[in-house]
Amino acid sequence: MAGIALVTGVAGFVGSHLGERLLGDGWLVRGVDCFTDTYARATKEQNLSALRGDARFAFHEADLVTANVGDLVQGVDVVFHLAGQAGVRSSWGTEFEIYTERNILATQRLLETATVIGLERFVYASSSSIYGDTDELPVNENSLPQPISPYGVSKLAAEHLCRLYYVSHGVPTVSVRYFTVYGPRQRPDMAFHRLIRAMLRGDSFPLYGDGEQTRDFTFVSDAVEATVRAAGAPPGSIFNVGGGSRVTLNHVIGLLEELVGREAKVEREARQAGDVRHTWANTTRIKETLGFQPQVPLREGLAREVDWLRG
Repeated sequence: MAGIALVTGVAGFVGSHLGERLLGDGWLVRGVDCFTDTYARATKEQNLSALRGDARFAFHEADLVTANVGDLVQGVDVVFHLAGQAGVRSSWGTEFEIYTERNILATQRLLETATVIGLERFVYASSSSIYGDTDELPVNENSLPQPISPYGVSKLAAEHLCRLYYVSHGVPTVSVRYFTVYGPRQRPDMAFHRLIRAMLRGDSFPLYGDGEQTRDFTFVSDAVEATVRAAGAPPGSIFNVGGGSRVTLNHVIGLLEELVGREAKVEREARQAGDVRHTWANTTRIKETLGFQPQVPLREGLAREVDWLRG
């Protein structure tokens, strides 16, 4: 399957990897990003460097909240909607307005446009944050969503929009729920990036909680593979995307100490509001429906991120 793809958030971590993968698969890629101030524009421009060197890639700097999204979507076969405001801890208080605009309103505007444009698929990048804290582990796609952060609420709201535009208007939406994606180009605010950089510099690193919280870590190429496969999934589908590497943060720190060759200077801090205790994806549905199997084990993926940050 190939055609014309729109990738929103194309200058970001997963978006830039997805754009490169689609070009490699023979797609024409239209990318959009508005360079939000969550981290340096220069970093995002670097993410785009390989894409900009390909004549089959067209970039549009635009804000989905205010832009004429009809022009962006016109002629597109598949929309991969990855743009949004990320971050659990920063989503409280007055900042929530940004999350409602960039995660909910932007999604609704794209979906509304899609009602009059014959898309093959609209793939939405959701998050494991929609599940919140639960004793039902591993979580499956039918588990009750109970987000415990405003960020999680905004991602779930956008998922509900995808569902209702599919049911009421026939927009062929598919949602993929990412579980803790990591790897080269990871955002500077994310834990692995901050921890590895601190270790390489010999700096201290704040660890929120006791370190025994677990995450289902997913390497970026596996997340991209699942996202590409989702373009061929039945409309209305929802899939967990997990890497099958569920371990404690303390275990990750031990692995990184081996890979970096230096002891981590960890400063224990109190658990932060909105942080869930455990995540673990039941990926039976995506395996059975799309044949997806994660390929990159945790140690290998961490080594790749360490090499990238060293470079």
